[in-house]
Amino acid sequence: MNPETIISICLGIGLSASVGFRVFVPLFALSLAAHFDYWALNESWQWIGSTTALITLGAATLVEITAYFIPYIDNLLDTIAVPLAGIAGTIVMLSTVANLDPAITWSLAIIAGGGTAAAVAGTSSTTRLASTATTAGVGNPIVSIIETGTSIIMSIISVVLPYLAIILVIILLFVVFKLFKKFKKGISKPE
Repeated sequence: MNPETIISICLGIGLSASVGFRVFVPLFALSLAAHFDYWALNESWQWIGSTTALITLGAATLVEITAYFIPYIDNLLDTIAVPLAGIAGTIVMLSTVANLDPAITWSLAIIAGGGTAAAVAGTSSTTRLASTATTAGVGNPIVSIIETGTSIIMSIISVVLPYLAIILVIILLFVVFKLFKKFKKGISKPE
């Protein structure tokens, strides 16, 4: 496998993990990178770098970030975030992976891209639900700030330093796994 392919896979996985926190932030980052010729997308996905896509994704990013600061809307968004994150993670992976057979590209996109995004989004939703239950929603803006910040930082690192992004994703998935085990243990504990 050539270095360009490995870098594109690292980029895709890094952005997919970022999608788990905010669906539109990494798509907007990818659109910016493609628009300013920092990153070349697969031929059929070059529209993501268009001015129209850049404006649309930028507006969607602002709406999404703002909506997560509105009580009850944030929990509503979390109910649709997991499937949307899975789809967006798959799209990000499809648009970035280079020089692979289409069957391998699609498999990688669904499993690594969509799977990573859905795993992160699921844990993020659980965290917000726990925050709502324990603080009556007062702590949710703090959760939103952390999620948005993580998404922005992961998106930037993924575009600029894809190899570092893959290391961060491994650490992130480890933390997600630990949190999932903790929440699962707390739920199944008899009273």
